[in-house]
Amino acid sequence: MKIVFKLYASLTQYLPAESRYDNRLSLELPEGSSVAQVIEPFGLPQKLVHLVLVNGVYVPPEQRLSHVLKDGDVLAIWPPIAGG
Repeated sequence: MKIVFKLYASLTQYLPAESRYDNRLSLELPEGSSVAQVIEPFGLPQKLVHLVLVNGVYVPPEQRLSHVLKDGDVLAIWPPIAGG
């Protein structure tokens, strides 16, 4: 199955260099892959994986191991962001 993996803000540095410009990467994954299984190979520090959305819907931390992705899904991740 194919999904789009998007990282935002400071997390874009974890994408391959050629994908950093538009912060997205198309991935071919085995059927039944979970959100956590996609995140793991990229070496994202757990404390930086703050907001996780699949097709615009929030996936809470306790569901990231069990939430199974489907063909065509868009997985987007943001780090914690502070502002003033």
